[in-house]
Amino acid sequence: MRISYEELFETFRRILESRGLSSENAKKAAAVFAGNSLDGVYSHGINRFPRVIGYLDKEDIDPAAEPVCTASFGALERWDGRRGLGPLNAALAMDRACELARQYGTGVVALGNSNHWMRGGSYGWQAAEQGMIGICWSNTMPNMPAWGGTDQKIGNNPLVMAVPGKDGNHVVIDCALSQFSYGKLEEARLKGAELPVAGGYDSQGQLTKDPAAIEETRRVLPIGYWKGSGISIALDLIATVLTNGNSVSKVGTFDSEVGLSQVMIAMDPGRFNTEELTHEIVSGILADVKSSHPADEGREVRYPGERSLKTREENMKQGIPVLEEIWEKVRALEK
Repeated sequence: MRISYEELFETFRRILESRGLSSENAKKAAAVFAGNSLDGVYSHGINRFPRVIGYLDKEDIDPAAEPVCTASFGALERWDGRRGLGPLNAALAMDRACELARQYGTGVVALGNSNHWMRGGSYGWQAAEQGMIGICWSNTMPNMPAWGGTDQKIGNNPLVMAVPGKDGNHVVIDCALSQFSYGKLEEARLKGAELPVAGGYDSQGQLTKDPAAIEETRRVLPIGYWKGSGISIALDLIATVLTNGNSVSKVGTFDSEVGLSQVMIAMDPGRFNTEELTHEIVSGILADVKSSHPADEGREVRYPGERSLKTREENMKQGIPVLEEIWEKVRALEK
């Protein structure tokens, strides 16, 4: 089934407002969840929405919380998210990083004590829309073994990088440091689909494409094997040091995945280039990538973010694909 963006947005808005968010914040948060779904990231849009409402109902998330700046040193700031709704906190932090970048050329906001930001790519797009190069990441609960281990000690800490392109054709890469995020595993399982490549280990310790088997063992595979494991550890270290917040290990002692540490970085290319020059550089590199000879006949080589733009256009015209069982869960949340 397909649901229009407007109906999805309004449903999310009503439910969020019924859980204590202000009218304005309910609209902002609903736009994030609906926008993620519009771009085809259902795992961090409609599919994740019932879980977030569960966090609100359990009071793991404070619907009235407003983040505050606790320390400022020129282009570098530390903020306390006060356990507010993750997407609202992250959007505010990236906006602030962009403000600092306009003032100093670069801006860094370390956001502690926040919550799951849903699709990290949202904040890459947000920076690029403001003409900024954006880099951001978040830690998570322990949900991935360090390379060489079998128990969950590190996070699949998502990393985002964005570069502004001409006419909104921005380049945005958003990747968990596991081969597949848990949201993508859930999405594949719900669709009864096999993963395109091995994403983790089954109960026999064998690599598998079965998403349910990986969810059961929670032995997801780091991207690049030991390299992904090392990058995960480094990102957690940097985020925890800059925020003086919760590390992956500390988050693992909580009942829910809350109190996360995140970093938002914005850089203003306009300090060196005209907008036209930046677009010329980006367009030239992308044109070269697009000229690749495809490995599979009839398949197109895409740059990061290109598919999202096409999916957004298609879903706006035709409606957003929604699994019936998920839609029933969402509708049941209305009070």
